[in-house]
Amino acid sequence: MAIVGPTAAGKSQLGIALAEALGGEVVNADAMQLYRGMDIGTAKVTIEERRGVPHHLLDVLDVTETASVAAYQRDARACVEELLAAGRVPILVGGSGLYVRAVLDDLDFPGTDPDIRTRLEEEVERVGAAALHARLAAADPLAATAILPSNGRRVVRALEVIELTGRPFSATMPEPGPARYDTVQVGLDLPVEELDVRVDARVTRMFAEGLVDEVRALEARGLRLGRTASRALGYQQVLDELDADEDMTRAAAAAARATRRFVRRQRSWFRRDTRITWLDAGRTDLVDATRALAS
Repeated sequence: MAIVGPTAAGKSQLGIALAEALGGEVVNADAMQLYRGMDIGTAKVTIEERRGVPHHLLDVLDVTETASVAAYQRDARACVEELLAAGRVPILVGGSGLYVRAVLDDLDFPGTDPDIRTRLEEEVERVGAAALHARLAAADPLAATAILPSNGRRVVRALEVIELTGRPFSATMPEPGPARYDTVQVGLDLPVEELDVRVDARVTRMFAEGLVDEVRALEARGLRLGRTASRALGYQQVLDELDADEDMTRAAAAAARATRRFVRRQRSWFRRDTRITWLDAGRTDLVDATRALAS
């Protein structure tokens, strides 16, 4: 079973409740929750909140390491296979759409070339992501429409794949199917206005609970060196303010805006997959409704 959907829809809580009801264990599908110490800013469920339900693929990377969907695919599939062999129900939970699809569908990911990657990253630093996005638009218009001009990391990856394989990056972009497992996929959602309210409340709570101190502690462990971790929502905005006026009210507002934009991209991504059955996240009978879909 997979529980997917946008940030702040309540996926983690439903996943735990379903694991309790079905004799299952949770497999994390949130790219940022792979990182040790990134707890408050990723809304990672605490030990107490897990209620004894085993969680897999949490806290497996240092913040200096770069998250890789190919590595995640390998590790998550191994975890799913072990749970199935043990008679346990794997419950994939998270809002990182490509990570979910990497587990459930037969997707292959092109390799990487450190020299090409480094050269492109240096070019992004020198001329900006928008300039490389224009190059991508000329080489692969379909990929360019799917990648924001400001997303330097994804622009670099697209250009790296084109140079490495000689094929358009869009040829490697995932489309639904074929499915690797017979998986019931449940999406939680709310009207975007309600999600915005939840996001704002979540960001306020994170800063109140010590996100800035968490970022400072991770900075001492090399957060700024991490290509993936340092760009995580909330963390990037706090780092920006630590470099500027240390106005954490401004950092919180920026984090909330960025998260609201991210929610819209998540909804768009998941809504393209017609295999997902959508449920109103505000329902009071979510566990029973989801169990009915799984039966």
